[in-house]
Amino acid sequence: MFNGFANADTSWLRLNEETRSAIDLSQAAHRAILLRWLNSWGCRIRYPREGEPAPFDDGVRHWWETWGATLPSVDLVHLTDAGIDTAAKAYADLSGVVVSTGRTRRTLGPTAAAKALYALRPNTIIPWDAAIAAAIHGERDGAAFSRHLRLGRTWAAAVIAEAGDEIPALVGRPVSLAKVLDEYLYVVFTMGDAGDWGTNSGGWWKNGNGG
Repeated sequence: MFNGFANADTSWLRLNEETRSAIDLSQAAHRAILLRWLNSWGCRIRYPREGEPAPFDDGVRHWWETWGATLPSVDLVHLTDAGIDTAAKAYADLSGVVVSTGRTRRTLGPTAAAKALYALRPNTIIPWDAAIAAAIHGERDGAAFSRHLRLGRTWAAAVIAEAGDEIPALVGRPVSLAKVLDEYLYVVFTMGDAGDWGTNSGGWWKNGNGG
């Protein structure tokens, strides 16, 4: 299903090219690249106008100073319980980062935080969105994200036991097993929640994802 989406990996490949597959959020340029990539994934974070404060940039920089050196970087299947606990705490902290101020104060939030962590650790973190989190866990806090990673680790082990670990070659796209699992959940829960995604009447078709 995902392989049929037009330009499914375009923004991801661009992010990797621009950061040389090594995002370093201590660099302002990389923070700007991450913001643009998150918005390309539907996060709708406001870009500051010239001369305005840049809360996303400031908040993410401070978050990175705290968590950047401690984020686990192993494959999802090899995540330890301690690594999951660290990732979940980093997720909870990141989701609370303020990204816009003024009349309406907004934080990064659970979906964008999970996507950002995936961008930082694509082989390690299985992201989610509101529909996936609600359907599987009923919550989107740090404890629920911890459960999500533990569940993803179990699934990853089962997939590798059956199909081996050459997932990108099997899928035919440059994506990690963590991303493939997310794509499965997106098809089942997010697209399913939008409507009958097997026909042209499904909500996902209306959003230009017919591929």
